[in-house]
Amino acid sequence: MAWVVAVEALVIALLGLLVVGLLRSHTEILAKLHALEAGTGSGGAGAGAGRAGPVAAREASDVTGETLAGEVIRVGVAGARHDTLLAFLTSGCFTCIGFWDRFRSGRRLRVPGGARLVIVTKGPEAESPSKLAEIAPPDHALVLSTRAWEQYGVEVAPWFAYVDGPSGRVVASGAASDWDQVVEMWSKAVEGRGEGGRAREHTADQKLLAAGVHPGDPSLYPPDKES
Repeated sequence: MAWVVAVEALVIALLGLLVVGLLRSHTEILAKLHALEAGTGSGGAGAGAGRAGPVAAREASDVTGETLAGEVIRVGVAGARHDTLLAFLTSGCFTCIGFWDRFRSGRRLRVPGGARLVIVTKGPEAESPSKLAEIAPPDHALVLSTRAWEQYGVEVAPWFAYVDGPSGRVVASGAASDWDQVVEMWSKAVEGRGEGGRAREHTADQKLLAAGVHPGDPSLYPPDKES
């Protein structure tokens, strides 16, 4: 009788190990699927979420593509008087849903640096214009352009790129999981380089002029050192 109990205990132990192994495998499979989905840019920000950083000496490109009506459109961002925040989204991205909802909610949208917001999806060969028409916000420009995704090196969706208009350069880019995170991180990334920085520069110029210091004034330049 004792040997029967021992066998039952052994069988129960083996079943327990089997269940633990199955659960572990299931967890690993889900993690790999999530990573794969994020890597293709179809499932959300994934590992890239919450990553916004400056980029060195990278020139911006105007966004050329199509409207939802199939008309050719070009949005000028390089050399513009204002800054532009490009939001790269897809219609099938789970994380993107929150951004689509926020953009068409009608609530006042705080955009970092006071920039203009432009939404960029891939072209009609990779997107459904009819589906985009259902979720597109009426108050923000929308361009279908696969080329723009390539030009700006978009890694995942949602992806954002901040363009300093006057300099024509991308000063920050990266992924984010919600709009509040975009506002927080991109505001820090473009601090002193967006509208606020130019306003401070203008104020400084006005103070110098009021003090009688004009462009080219010798006091603005350090004296030459004697050799």
